[in-house]
Amino acid sequence: MEGLTMARPAPEFIATSAPAFAWLDDAVRQFGPRPVLDFLGRRMTYAELGRQVNVAAAGLQALGVAKGVNVGLCLPNCPYSIILYFAVLKAGGTVVNYNPLYTLREIEAQVKLTRTTIMVTLDLALIQDKIGPLASLFRHVIVCSMAAVLPPLKALAFRLIKRKELARIPVGAPYVTFAQLIAGAPMPQPVSIDVAHDIAVLQFTGGTTGTPKAAMLTHANLSANIQQIRLAFPPVAAGQERILAVLPFFHVFAMTAVMNLGISYGLEILLLPRLDLKILMQTIVKRRPTILPGVPTLFTAICNAAQSGGITDFSFLKFCVSGGAPLSAEVLDRFERLTGCAILEGYGLSETSPAVCFNRADHIKRGSVGPAMPGTTIEIRDPANPEILLPQGVRGEICVRGPQVMLGYFEKPEETAAVMTAGALRTGDIGYLDEDGCLFIVDRIKDLIICGGYNVYPRVIEEAAYQHQAVQDAIAIGIYDKYRGQCPKLFVTLRPGHDAAPEEILAFLAKHLNKIEIPKSVEIRDSLPKTMVGKLSKKELIEEEKIRVK
Repeated sequence: MEGLTMARPAPEFIATSAPAFAWLDDAVRQFGPRPVLDFLGRRMTYAELGRQVNVAAAGLQALGVAKGVNVGLCLPNCPYSIILYFAVLKAGGTVVNYNPLYTLREIEAQVKLTRTTIMVTLDLALIQDKIGPLASLFRHVIVCSMAAVLPPLKALAFRLIKRKELARIPVGAPYVTFAQLIAGAPMPQPVSIDVAHDIAVLQFTGGTTGTPKAAMLTHANLSANIQQIRLAFPPVAAGQERILAVLPFFHVFAMTAVMNLGISYGLEILLLPRLDLKILMQTIVKRRPTILPGVPTLFTAICNAAQSGGITDFSFLKFCVSGGAPLSAEVLDRFERLTGCAILEGYGLSETSPAVCFNRADHIKRGSVGPAMPGTTIEIRDPANPEILLPQGVRGEICVRGPQVMLGYFEKPEETAAVMTAGALRTGDIGYLDEDGCLFIVDRIKDLIICGGYNVYPRVIEEAAYQHQAVQDAIAIGIYDKYRGQCPKLFVTLRPGHDAAPEEILAFLAKHLNKIEIPKSVEIRDSLPKTMVGKLSKKELIEEEKIRVK
């Protein structure tokens, strides 16, 4: 095996076997009177959270939740997101995370795929307009009151001013209110969890188009990944820190690295239902989070808002974590100049619970997502022939082994077999390992542009674009070219107060890219498509170009 690309797992890491909800039980015992969350000014202690989770778990068991029962959570970030997540697990069921901004068609396909029989939602028309038409698919629809978890004055204002946003909920089956759910026994019946095989979460992967796939994450997967992140993170003062939760919990990054991890440390979670820049900056200034997880576009937005609002004091931040999408050097430098706080970049996937790599605070390697998590092995394999391991420094497909790797895709054995090679998960990402075992990601295989027979990586073009002082966001895609088959096209937005013409950006790129990589055109837009997590999204632009060619 000498000379092959492989990051050795840390031999000292042995994941302890515990159900995913054990972290909450431990935190309730240790930090009972301390606050666990602040939701728009309404706070809850660990003791109260523990009580509500137990009562809700008992209520779920009364509705038939047990092993093998899949319970959907179609919720934005709110106290119910945490309560029902842990209640489902304690009742023995499986959580199925749903994006409440998905279309009715997309949610219906996912419900049928996962055989979700109970759905948890809010009394908001935005969600109920999509869940209501599917009500016949569920044994029960648990509806939670948004006003009930707001501070008293905000709750009153919400009922008066936002009443048009509230849905009319039918009375009777299959509908159950949250108040009815928690009206029964104070404690659930204990459930024996097989941590290695019982599925805790079904996590949908990648995007909203194509056939949905749900990664089966066991209790052992989630528990191991929390332990791995705790070993890789900088020191955190248990029971004393505050972590900002603006990333949605239905996304695997926030589920593990914000909610589960925060609770494991006894942190106070500053919970925001969506990315509202005004509320976000007010929360940052007033509540002074010490840990800030985000995606690159969030750090850009914070920089813009802070500079326009004259906010300069970020001394309370201990460290920030970036994941979900590549972090450009320009965004990293700008944020760190503004705040004086380091951003530690990591890498993961829904299939790996999600964390695979993470930069260590005492050894940050620019452009890298860091070394493998403890107990994790990274292999670089030939994409055309995954049986072949490639030498150190050579680009190939990133493959992962570790206790955080999923069991497979729910009821999709062929798709599962396609992403496993010799027991390792094929990620679909291209990268390489350096001499220190740090991983550098080049691009996704599916985003690769084949230009006249040459491989062009969109990320290389985007990184070059970010070096232009006027560029804020950049997306490069492959478009049809009669001569070369495909060629690159670049879409950008400009930073506030800056101006640039497409020709100027093209001339700038010509100095930083080779001839094959230079985009055929640059299109400047007011905004670029993003996912709800805040990641820049290529698929809408690709679809636009397909229509344009037709």
